[in-house]
Order: sequence, then C-alpha cells, then structure tokens
Amino acid sequence: MPRSRYRVLQNPSPHFLTATINQWLPLFTRPATVNIVLDSWRFLQRDSGFQLYGYVILENHLHLLAASPDLSRDIQRFKAYTAKQIIAYLQQSGSERVLELLALLKRPHKIESEFQVWEEGSHPQLIETETVMRQKLDYIHQNPVKRGYVDLPYSSARNYAGLAGLVEVVRDW
Repeated sequence: MPRSRYRVLQNPSPHFLTATINQWLPLFTRPATVNIVLDSWRFLQRDSGFQLYGYVILENHLHLLAASPDLSRDIQRFKAYTAKQIIAYLQQSGSERVLELLALLKRPHKIESEFQVWEEGSHPQLIETETVMRQKLDYIHQNPVKRGYVDLPYSSARNYAGLAGLVEVVRDW
C-alpha cells in the first residue's frame, strides 16, 4: 500500500508532478546535476513511451507534466537512476559536505542505501481538461519568474516560445 494518498489515477493521461530534493538542498545549482535529470527524461522518452508536456528545474525541486503507459513506474525509475547518478557525481567532484547531509537526512526506513537524494512521493495530480493543462503549464513557466529568475534555462518555456529546448516536449494535447 502506498504511503501517500497521492497516486497516478489514469495511465496514460497527463499528470502534474513535483519532485523535491531531500530537505530542499540546492543540488540543481550545477549544470552537471541538471543534465542528469534531462538525460533520464530523454532515456524514458526513448525506452518507455514517456511523454513530457512541460517542466521546470529549480535549485532544489522540479515540476513536470508527464504521461506514460506506467507513469508511477517511470517516476520511480527516474528517481532511482538520477539519485545514483547524482551521488556518483557528488563523490567524483569531492562534495563531501553535501554527501554527509544526504546521509544524515536519510529516512530510517531507507536501509538499502547510504544516501537519500529525493523526498518521497511526487504528488501526481491528474490533468483532466485543457484548462487545467494550461493552468499547470503557466504555473511551471511562471514559477521561476516569481522567484526572481530572469533567464529560464531549465524550463520548457523555451519550447513553447518556439526556441530550441533542452529536452523534447509534446505540445499537442
């Protein structure tokens, strides 16, 4: 039984999801860690029919609008893969203090790993109408602006503005 009341309700319908770094640590301030996220999404797009409609990656969390034949499984795969890759990157780059924090903040029931990168859950919300899809896309694209970011380098706002995006997004919904 899931630990949360939030779960994917209908596959392959789009859902709005949020993934947060453990205790809101700012791990996405480095392009290398952001690229781990983008590479994982690209892999899921090729491997499992994962469709990304919109996204934003901020310094300590991300939002996405996505769908797939098994979205819960794909989000689990995404979090597991990116956690391993982020830990490997932090170890390689000598980020001992961050690694100590990720070990210290690990939940007690997480006995299979030394570190915990992601908070549990992704709070999926089913997107049932075009109006809600537009609201969520606006939220995703305006979130960094409201936080004072002038440039939106890690957002699908570029795709929707007709510019080259960092990862493919589905704009027909």
